[in-house]
Amino acid sequence: MSLEGLPPLREVIARHGLSASKALGQNFLLDEQLLDRIARVPGPLEGELVYEVGPGPGGLTRALLRAGARVMAVERDRRCLAPLAELGEASGGRLDVVEGDALGIEPPAGAHIVANLPYNVGTALLVRWLGGEAWPPGWKSLTLMFQQEVAERIVAAAGSEAYGRLSILAQWRSEAKLAMKVHRSAFVPPPKVMSAVVHITPETQPGGVKAATLERLTAAAFGQRRKMLRRSLAGVAGAVEALDQLGIDPARRAETLAVADFVAVARLL
Repeated sequence: MSLEGLPPLREVIARHGLSASKALGQNFLLDEQLLDRIARVPGPLEGELVYEVGPGPGGLTRALLRAGARVMAVERDRRCLAPLAELGEASGGRLDVVEGDALGIEPPAGAHIVANLPYNVGTALLVRWLGGEAWPPGWKSLTLMFQQEVAERIVAAAGSEAYGRLSILAQWRSEAKLAMKVHRSAFVPPPKVMSAVVHITPETQPGGVKAATLERLTAAAFGQRRKMLRRSLAGVAGAVEALDQLGIDPARRAETLAVADFVAVARLL
């Protein structure tokens, strides 16, 4: 059977008796046109390697394969392995399914990471992929579905209510964009919240800055975001002095500082 000859996703789900697991944070996407739109976000995928987390019954996986990608999909739900195996046979060898927890698996080098992430692990995986001292990373781009609230935090600008640690982590050495919003009605079952797709591409890391230093600085600054920086950063040795050296008023609050300001403070530290 070829990809074109596959039955509709609803039939596959019914035949295998699948239902979305709340414990695993699953919500299935079945709209083929919407899935194809998501698969286009990273750009041309013909011959490219894609790493997918939590493919479920394989809706997004189908779209990635239709786009010409080679896909490594990591799935921990054994119920989904049979339909994914059928998809693998139809793909002509372009799908490799790995049973396991993505939190314990490293993405293959040179891959685009594309995923409708389970809500309960999405932020943890993002922080892991964006963190660490090694840069540029092994991945080429991230195209990830989140709850809309989380997506807005990732792309938020300084001064906005959503701006915080996640914004800085995603933006200090990457470009993060909100690619598209997805209505809750597109999922089975519909979640209680709206969703959105974020696209992140790595850029040059600013010189003289360690990721660990920036992470420690932002953790302190936004851990008490309603307090003035002189209070919230009091426990970070040299941070208040660095603010003075840069001419940043320590009476300001964390959300008023741009990403470049945090980078400059971290560089002095």
